[in-house]
Formats: sequence, structure tokens, C-alpha cells
Amino acid sequence: MKVGFSPELSPKEMLELGVFGGWYFGNDIDEYPKSWFKKAKISDNGFDVELNYFKIKSGQSRLEWQSKGWIFPEDPLGWFQWYCRYTMGRRIPAMDRIQIERWKAFGPRHIGGIKKNCKKGDHSCRIRQRQALLQWGYNPFF
Repeated sequence: MKVGFSPELSPKEMLELGVFGGWYFGNDIDEYPKSWFKKAKISDNGFDVELNYFKIKSGQSRLEWQSKGWIFPEDPLGWFQWYCRYTMGRRIPAMDRIQIERWKAFGPRHIGGIKKNCKKGDHSCRIRQRQALLQWGYNPFF
């Protein structure tokens, strides 16, 4: 049986916790609900690691995403832009399948690494992986 797409965190929750150094969208947030940004940790002038929940850089640059073929014309900012638009109701079946499969592949390997190497409840263990999970809509606090 295939597992569905059910992120544990909404885009609003992710933004409030602190993702992408507060600079995923730059200053271009007009297409998204204003309510998402009322308590969001957002930077006014570039990536700020202090705005990430775990105060650590996690993930690769957009240039690296592009070189690996993870950026698509429909969502030139990447997975999180797709997730935001998906949450708002946009559907592009082929793109949705690709992004949902990427999401499904990401979480289990990182969750497994944390569970294997960290004591339960030790949120200071493997914070780079926890920040990455947060940036993919997974709850990193298990």
C-alpha cells in the first residue's frame, strides 16, 4: 500500500519555526497568505542562519539543486515553493507525483539516522538532519 502525502508541518508552521535562513522567497511573498508571515522568521536582507530553528545551515544551495535537476519551471524556487502552492490548492499531477516522491524519499532516511544515533528526546543530536527534516515538513522533535 502506498503511503500518502501528509507532511507533519504546514508551510505556516515551518516559517514560524524557522527555515531556509528566513530567505527562501526573498522579499517576494505576495502570492502567499499574509497569515503565514505574521509570526514567521523572515530576513529582510539575505540568508540568516540565526533564523533557522536549530541555528545551523542545512541543505544545499539553489545552484546545487539546479545542477541535480531538482528545480522545475513550475516552481523555480524548489520543493518548498511547490509545497506552498500545493497547500494553497494548485495541482499539476505530473509535478505533484515527482515532488511527493522526493518528499517520501527524504524523510525516512533522515529519521532513521536520528533514531539510530540519538537518544529519544535529545533534540540537540544531529541538528543538521533535524533542520533538514523541518525544511521538508517533517516534525524533527521525536
